[in-house]
Amino acid sequence: MIKKVLIAEDHETANISLQKTLDDLGINGYHYVHYCDDALTKIIKARQDNDTYDLLITDLYFEPDQNTQKLPDGTALIKAAREIQPDLRVLVFSAENQAHLIKALFDDHEIDGYVRKARNDAKELKAAIEKIAANQRHFPRHDPHLITPPDYEFTPFDKIILSLLTQGVQQKDIPEHLKRQQIKPSGLSSVEKKLKEMREALNFTSNAQLIAHCKDMKLI
Repeated sequence: MIKKVLIAEDHETANISLQKTLDDLGINGYHYVHYCDDALTKIIKARQDNDTYDLLITDLYFEPDQNTQKLPDGTALIKAAREIQPDLRVLVFSAENQAHLIKALFDDHEIDGYVRKARNDAKELKAAIEKIAANQRHFPRHDPHLITPPDYEFTPFDKIILSLLTQGVQQKDIPEHLKRQQIKPSGLSSVEKKLKEMREALNFTSNAQLIAHCKDMKLI
């Protein structure tokens, strides 16, 4: 159950949106700050008072100003907060959409949820908080492939084909490039089969989606 929440967000409109979401969920015990250093101070004080927060909602990026901060961003705040309170649940609310960065938050920092600032984010915030309250993790709705990719291992041949497409080589022209590099199989049917296999494994409908995914995951 979530009763006490700390919001770390430097944009006033986002702060208001987050507070309204908590009000709609019947969570009235919340505080908000505009700086990561202030957030950590509150977490430390709450720990000392034996009145800890149940959930930290934080942005990733904070606009620098004349107030110099020891903690420059949300990632640093998450790490520092978990050192003080290891069981603190964390929900990241950010405009960041790079898959490898979001994935690192789940893998390396073990966050409990991520909601991207976008259309209908208020609805997703509610869903995320409800899932976290039920001890479940919430992955981004805009592209679950970025965080929980199906079990598919890209082969060197896969990466060569994808790299050629990324370079602007037309699918029909890939066999000629493969032959020049003495890479087998080099037939067009083999290339088409491989691309189809990758798209289906990752639930994509186009090569463009497949390439964008691989770029985000730093595979090519």
